[in-house]
Amino acid sequence: VHSRYPQIKGLDTNLFRQQIEYMKNNFNIVTMEQVIDAVEGKSELSEKALLLTFDDGYIDNYAFAFPILEEFGIQGSFFIPGKTFTTHQLLDVNKIHYILASADICKLVEDVKKEMDYYRGIEFDYAPTDDLFNEYAVESRFDIKETIFVKRMLQTVLPERLRNTISSNLFEKYVGVPEEQLAYELYMTEEQIRTMKRHGMFIGLHGYDHYWLGKLPKEQMKKDLDKALDTLDEFIDRKRWVMNYPYGSYNQDVLDYIKMKGACVGLTTEVRIADICMDAALELPRLDCNDFPPKSENYKRYDI
Repeated sequence: VHSRYPQIKGLDTNLFRQQIEYMKNNFNIVTMEQVIDAVEGKSELSEKALLLTFDDGYIDNYAFAFPILEEFGIQGSFFIPGKTFTTHQLLDVNKIHYILASADICKLVEDVKKEMDYYRGIEFDYAPTDDLFNEYAVESRFDIKETIFVKRMLQTVLPERLRNTISSNLFEKYVGVPEEQLAYELYMTEEQIRTMKRHGMFIGLHGYDHYWLGKLPKEQMKKDLDKALDTLDEFIDRKRWVMNYPYGSYNQDVLDYIKMKGACVGLTTEVRIADICMDAALELPRLDCNDFPPKSENYKRYDI
């Protein structure tokens, strides 16, 4: 409510409290350890079991979600990109979020296209801008097609160094806050993560750089995951850890590598209810908080 960037998507604290109350009254909220045991066949989950997951390591997870979870005596599982608390650099995903929250989308699309046209052929080669717009500007569950176009260009389609350059240019134009300053405001610190872990919260992997892992060259994918494992070593069991794929992006190489490295559970962005007996342990689907009251009752579309 009091954010400098009110267009950033999130759940207001009072609504979050209402949602937790609803979930506690209508489901059996379980811990990640219970899910791991169930996946490994050591126990069974209760009827209407529900697991709470939080992505990206934002400071509001610590300041607002964590105290409410503690109040209700339930566990949350927090998946934190290693870069957020080690180098205090703004992730590209968040640069894009804040640009989108600060700019008129029509003007922003034009700016992105101009930047793409400007840099094409100088150092970088990629398809014509109109062709890329026609291919990637496809409406999604939560975003209009213009927003998806901006996200895809700056998240994965354009060469990484160019994505960084364009994102920084647009961030300076539309947001006007030093990236380092916003990074310190936005993410949890190592000590805050340590406190949550000590109070019974579960900590898992969300990559290091928050890349689309399924679209990376194999060696770069391995390097990112290795760096994430090293960064989060204090907070995880290297023989029995949980992966949460940034953007829901993974492929067979990612699955093979994390399994070899000790992952026992993987969380995707596929929208449905997980069936521990039927779903692959490293490819469990999830619903979104927007699928539950007080936001909506979309979860009722799925069998529980």
